[in-house]
Amino acid sequence: QVQLVESGGGLVQAGGSLRLSCTSSGRDVGPTGMGWFRQAPGKERAFVATISWTGAKTYYADSVKGRFTISRGNAAKTVYLQMNSLKPEDTAVYYCAAKQSPLGSSDPHTYDYWGQGTQVTVSS
Repeated sequence: QVQLVESGGGLVQAGGSLRLSCTSSGRDVGPTGMGWFRQAPGKERAFVATISWTGAKTYYADSVKGRFTISRGNAAKTVYLQMNSLKPEDTAVYYCAAKQSPLGSSDPHTYDYWGQGTQVTVSS
């Protein structure tokens, strides 16, 4: 089993920045693609960003492109989401996810493991 723990959420004013972290532990399942998703109140979980095992390939939702950056740590067991120019509509619970494949994906159904989520609130 793989455990994912997110951190870095909080309350920030519009235009501000936050950096989310996700650390994986537990069983070694080989190369994993990672992704960030978010769920706002009353809405379905939505794709934010994804990164391949090597970090060479990334992909973003249109709503965050140019403002958010996904990256992996040197040990590849940590993934980050740098969020700049935050807007009130970015308010949501942010979830980290891992899939037993070296490729990333925007489809939440392809992910095998999920974290518990971290709240991000952007005030206007």
